[in-house]
Amino acid sequence: MRNRFVAWLLMASIIFSAFFSSLGLNIEASAATGPNLAAGKSVTASGYADVYVASNVVDQNQGTYWESTNNAFPQWIQISLGSSVNVAQVVLKLPASWETRTQTLSIQGSANGTDFFNIVNSAAYTFNPSTGNSVSIDFPTTNTQYVRVLFTANTGWPAAQLSELEVYGASAPTAKPIPAKLKLKIGMPCQAYRRSPPPILAVA
Repeated sequence: MRNRFVAWLLMASIIFSAFFSSLGLNIEASAATGPNLAAGKSVTASGYADVYVASNVVDQNQGTYWESTNNAFPQWIQISLGSSVNVAQVVLKLPASWETRTQTLSIQGSANGTDFFNIVNSAAYTFNPSTGNSVSIDFPTTNTQYVRVLFTANTGWPAAQLSELEVYGASAPTAKPIPAKLKLKIGMPCQAYRRSPPPILAVA
């Protein structure tokens, strides 16, 4: 008798698992979205050359740019978002007409502007005029107040270069829709949704 009871519990568990899975209760993360969180925010850099100051990366004008001190890698530029927020993407741009170049860089975060951690490890990114000289870097949602781009190489010039540094948050997670076949119609008796009972397992 005990073995039969255990078998029924196992069968019930399988049926309920399949049912709730079919309801689509799993939560899926959405892509980065919303306004550019970096627009107009405070920006600082390790240095700059001539008139190519750090504030150019948040002026929303791709024609202007920041250029770091030459021949002095590594170099960095960072933005304070004002408070800690969840971010999931950065978009880096160079002037649209510039020739192709590859910059090696990492994306870092910080809660206080002093202690930084890697959000995205160092990698080479190619800026190509055929794609608007724009590079999008997605990453798991990270809570941070400061976003820093740390440069270690540039094939086009012996300095870090950047026109726009855009930062985007993650949209709210969404649930999968419930399949239409499982939606109950108001006024219909529950018996209409009964399914055939599962077969009884023979238990030795």
